[in-house]
Amino acid sequence: MSERWARRLADCQRCRVHVYDTVSRRSEVVHVDEQTLLEAPNWTASGDLVLNGDGDLWTMPADGSRAPERIPLTGAPELNNDHVLDPDGLRIHLSGNDGALYIAPLAGGRAELVPGTGDAGIRHFLHGVSPDGARLAYIAIDPAAGWGSGTVRTIGVDGSDDRAVTSGAGADDGSEYAPDGAWIYLNTERFSHQPGHAQIARVRPDGSGLEQLTFGDRVSWFPHLDPTGARAVFISFPAGTLGHPADLPVRLHLVDLDGADGAAGADGWRGEDAIVDLLGGQGTINVNSWAPDGLRFAYVDYPVG
Repeated sequence: MSERWARRLADCQRCRVHVYDTVSRRSEVVHVDEQTLLEAPNWTASGDLVLNGDGDLWTMPADGSRAPERIPLTGAPELNNDHVLDPDGLRIHLSGNDGALYIAPLAGGRAELVPGTGDAGIRHFLHGVSPDGARLAYIAIDPAAGWGSGTVRTIGVDGSDDRAVTSGAGADDGSEYAPDGAWIYLNTERFSHQPGHAQIARVRPDGSGLEQLTFGDRVSWFPHLDPTGARAVFISFPAGTLGHPADLPVRLHLVDLDGADGAAGADGWRGEDAIVDLLGGQGTINVNSWAPDGLRFAYVDYPVG
C-alpha cells in the first residue's frame, strides 16, 4: 500500500499519554511525545501500554519509566489504531489500513491475515474480541456507501462464520464485547434522526436486544467496560460533531455500572460522571485501555502550543 494514512503531529503540537486513577480521580501524564503521534492505548497484563503511531505498534511501561519502543512486525500493512489484545496475553488483533484484519505475536513477529477479511469489497475495522478469544467484533464499511454504512459483524479468529449483528441504516462503530461476552457495546446513530448524533448502546451477539444507554446532547463514542464489569468509560464530542474527528474539545465520562450485566439502571447511563476535558478525539481512547484490575485506564490528548 503506497499511500500513507498515519496521522502526524501538527506544528507546535504534542501528544501526552495519561493514566487515570478511578480511586483518586486524578490523571497522571506518563509520557510526552513531540515526534510521534501516538494513539489508542491498550493495557497489557504485564503492565505495559500498546499504542499505534506512524502506522506501527509501540509499547511502553504504563508508569512511563521507559520511552515507547516500536514492536517489530512483518507481514502487516500500515496499521490504523484499531487493535485489541487477545485474552491469551500473547497475541494482538489488528486492523490494517488496507481494510483487512490481522493477528500477530504481541512481542513482535509475523502478522497473519485473518482469512476472508482481505476482500476489497468491504473494509474491516476491529474493535473487540470475545472473552474466550474465539471471535472478533468488527465494523464493516462498504466503500461505495461511505462511513455511514457501518454495521457490526463478528467473525471467528480463523476467518470462519462471518455473521451480521446489526444491519440496515445505522452508522454503528466501536463494537466491543462485555467481559462476560453477553453483550456487544457500541456507539450508533440508530436512535437519532440527526446525522452524526451517535449514542452508546448495547446489543446481544445474536443481534437481539438493541438498547440505548446514553441520551445526552453530546455525541458519544467508544464505550469500554473494565475487565471486572464494574465500570465503563467513553468519550463524548460537542453536539453536532460528525464522526470522531481529531483536535476537538472532548470529554471522558466514567460510569459506575449497576449489576454485572453492564446496565446502569432502567434509564441507561444517564448518571455518568464527566471526569476529564481535553483536546483530542480521534486517537484518545479508540480501544479498550483499562488496566487488568479495573482501577486505571490510559488515554491520550493532543495539546497545541
